[in-house]
Amino acid sequence: MASTPKKNPKPGVPQRSMASRRTRLQSPPTEFRVPDVRDPKVAADIRRQARLMAQHPENDAIDDWIEAVYDWDEWPPFDAP
Repeated sequence: MASTPKKNPKPGVPQRSMASRRTRLQSPPTEFRVPDVRDPKVAADIRRQARLMAQHPENDAIDDWIEAVYDWDEWPPFDAP
């Protein structure tokens, strides 16, 4: 007795599942919020944070490490045109 091939009971299922997968994989747009440094309160807070960072007990060690690992040849000097 010959068996008949099974028919796909739900035609188009792979296409729908792939479309559903693509929809799930799409992420919402990335949004970056940047503070307005023209605002006096923001500028004052930035200065406050900078003073706190300058008083860090390991500030000199951190600066030495940055100097050691930074590739100074990669960037042009500040006075370059």
